[in-house]
Amino acid sequence: MTKRKMIQYQKLATSEKAGSGQASSRRKGGSSTEMKSQKKCMLVTGFLVALTFLAGYTYNMMQEHVYAIVIDAGSTGTRLNAFNFRKSLLTGSFELSNDLFVEIKPGLSSFADDPKKGANTILELLSHSKLQSVIPPSEWANTPLALKATAGLRLLPEKQANALLDEVRVVLADLPFYTNENSVSIMEGVDEGIFSWFTINFLTNSLSGGIRDTAAAIDMGGGSTQITFAVEPASSLFQSSPKFLHPVTAFHQNLTVYTHSYLGMGLMAARMAILSVGNSEGSTTLKSACMHPIVKKQWTYNRVTYTVQGLDSSDGVSHTKESACYELVRSYLKGKIDKPDELKHLAKINTISYFFDRSTEFGLIDPYEGGRLQVKALKEAASYSCRQPNADQPFMCLDMLFIHSLLTDDGFGLKEDSYIDLYKKIDNHELSWALGAAFHIIQNGV
Repeated sequence: MTKRKMIQYQKLATSEKAGSGQASSRRKGGSSTEMKSQKKCMLVTGFLVALTFLAGYTYNMMQEHVYAIVIDAGSTGTRLNAFNFRKSLLTGSFELSNDLFVEIKPGLSSFADDPKKGANTILELLSHSKLQSVIPPSEWANTPLALKATAGLRLLPEKQANALLDEVRVVLADLPFYTNENSVSIMEGVDEGIFSWFTINFLTNSLSGGIRDTAAAIDMGGGSTQITFAVEPASSLFQSSPKFLHPVTAFHQNLTVYTHSYLGMGLMAARMAILSVGNSEGSTTLKSACMHPIVKKQWTYNRVTYTVQGLDSSDGVSHTKESACYELVRSYLKGKIDKPDELKHLAKINTISYFFDRSTEFGLIDPYEGGRLQVKALKEAASYSCRQPNADQPFMCLDMLFIHSLLTDDGFGLKEDSYIDLYKKIDNHELSWALGAAFHIIQNGV
């Protein structure tokens, strides 16, 4: 609160006459009046300062800081998320005071053949110099630390995934943070979806109202995609899709959310599957209608480096075969995605991660501010990309076709004129499932 000086200094202009007792008397009378006024102002000032101090002291006494660290071991990168929350001791409400986001690549799953090296990347993240500005070292012993792996490790053979996680457990056991036997795990897709949904609605202050105030969350990672939204008590989903409905308690509200995780529908997993069509199994040279004929690109996926190129142009026209690529995308999606009717009627649909990344790379939205666009803009971007060689972004045609198709008729069923919100950060806080996971850990333990 800005402190205002309450005392105003007034310069008295007096006209003195030598030997004039009357003038001298006036000066004495004026000085006495001003001194009384100044004393009153000083008393008021002192009272306000004391009141301000007392209010600030009371406010600080009525809250506590709580901390959590969540490491997101994704398929394309490993991310440190450190959180500093203010918790009200009166209401139990939370406010995000400060956070830290740091990412390194490649993802943990890329070290399946060298688990020790993979585990050491976690040390690199946790040694970041800014960590102690978010969580004081004096609080580290009480700060829960959890590593949660997503689709990258879900797609690995169980033996390799467990070897990686075991090495990470060894590393975390020597760190000064609070850990236990549950601190390292492969997270279920359902939890990933719910945590993403919570993050978006927490940062947009949408959890204090009713169900209709909340936003849907569609999160596309490298290996999987999750869709999550709150449902009305009378929703037909209770009859048609009960296995995808989950109870959620958020700030004294009991809600039911629909969440469905689609393994293999992440951008990188889908790209690999579609590019592989028509090529020999195990081949590291992939030819596809989804690539421009003049482009040849090295691309690494799941620890294997591929040479990806377009098909020979039989018609003499050098361009990506958009219609052929579109059919490959539709074929990949066919019969795999549910179309919850409720999604089309929601006022706010927030699409994050690769939805945001590809949209900013194409120039559809501002990379710093984010924004809102109609779904049809994604198809227009795809068509434009398919006509360009674009050696710097050779996968843009395929990626945008897949993203658009997943959202519309071949996927979740959104209309072309539907609006979606795309943001990477809200109030400078990263949009990630990690915040939702941190809140869950603070409330329920690791």
